[in-house]
Amino acid sequence: MSTPPHDLVGVGIGPFNLSLAALAHPLPGLRTAFYDQNPHFTWHPGLLLDDATVQVPFLADLVTLADPTSPWTFLNHLRARERLYPFYFAEHFHIRRTEYDAYCRWVAEHLPALHFGHHVDTVRWNPERALFEADLTRLDPDGRAAPAGRVHARHLVLGVGTEPWVPEPLRPLADAPDVPVVHSDDYLAHRDTLLAAGHVTVVGTGQSGAEVFLDLLRHRPVGRERLHWIGRTEAFAPMEYSRLGLEHFTPDHTRYFHALPGPVRDRLVPAQWQLHKAIDAGTLAAVHDELYRRTLHGGWPDTVLTPAVHVHAAGRFGPARIELHLEHTAQHTRTRLTTDAVVLATGHRGRPLDDLLAPLAPRLRRDHAGRPRVDAHFRLDLDPSITGSVYVQNAELHTHGVGAPDLGLAAWRSATILNHLTGRRAYPQPTRTAFTTFGLHPRTPQVPPARRAARLTPPADGT
Repeated sequence: MSTPPHDLVGVGIGPFNLSLAALAHPLPGLRTAFYDQNPHFTWHPGLLLDDATVQVPFLADLVTLADPTSPWTFLNHLRARERLYPFYFAEHFHIRRTEYDAYCRWVAEHLPALHFGHHVDTVRWNPERALFEADLTRLDPDGRAAPAGRVHARHLVLGVGTEPWVPEPLRPLADAPDVPVVHSDDYLAHRDTLLAAGHVTVVGTGQSGAEVFLDLLRHRPVGRERLHWIGRTEAFAPMEYSRLGLEHFTPDHTRYFHALPGPVRDRLVPAQWQLHKAIDAGTLAAVHDELYRRTLHGGWPDTVLTPAVHVHAAGRFGPARIELHLEHTAQHTRTRLTTDAVVLATGHRGRPLDDLLAPLAPRLRRDHAGRPRVDAHFRLDLDPSITGSVYVQNAELHTHGVGAPDLGLAAWRSATILNHLTGRRAYPQPTRTAFTTFGLHPRTPQVPPARRAARLTPPADGT
């Protein structure tokens, strides 16, 4: 090896590994390197709508909840851009998505351990050197690839993120280059085409579906909107955003969830969809306001909003139209919808790790459903013969619950990983983070102590 091995090599540079890189940067003696195939930092560019906000407060940046003194806080970003006073007077607790993206790009531009334009092809364990090996390919701006060598690391962290999910009936149309069926992740790139289409259907009743529908609605003529919005959920439901409800996104709940049996966790995750897959109440209000505004002079907008509907088949109708075969999940009735364009706001799925980790597959322990086991320190459960750790970020929904993809737990998870990696409290963690007590502790009596009668102190004059 021409250079000493890294202590930690990261695969992928999204917000979560960017958080880890920022918190690792000031730790003395820690050699890190992070690689991403994109030419620069990017975060859902197709959904950076002007009015869309991040669904967590600005304090849930990359580092603040682990180290508010870090130079990589959002507030320090504002200070560096001479925008601190305007932000102070704007009183925005939830910032725009474009602003969060600009903040992350600012951090990424200043961290020397980040390497963009590099694809990690595979990783393996070298038992003779007791190190991980990662083979790299360098990508030029045009996407042409050339071998870039190999790096060695004592530990790895995988933050490869998610990828757009397209329902099976719509995949052939979404893959066809001349059919206007696009995922919401690519919405802005196709926005002009969609606005020019005669009739547009939005599929998906989550936050991105609401944002796309609202943006299309605002730019269509009154009375000639010609929009459909459908999705599988039973209602256009608001996100659970009560203060005690938000305590599901605390380390306390994450630890509680991780300790539950696997089948119980599998049952809980889909039942908690309204915690992280529903629609921000402000966005729902904006949709209703826009629809209501279009009734002020009489008539109703030419829109159809129908929840509890799924697409069970799809195909072309004539040379340029699309036919969706719909089924109502409660009525079990079916119909067909002909449209000119479709936006799939159908969410994301975690990118599979199997190809990247293929050489480690025989030593990777899995759960009852064949998924990788992940311990409390966010490490994959590997054979003891592998002395290094492979940490994961946002690949542990099945073991750590709804907080896995939440930006608000990014700094805490990064600090947890770094504390375990370094073997010391590089970032002290709070012992309690929620008023809610998740679960019963059978060895601890759940009975409050007996109340003692208050003693009265006689006045100084003896009366």
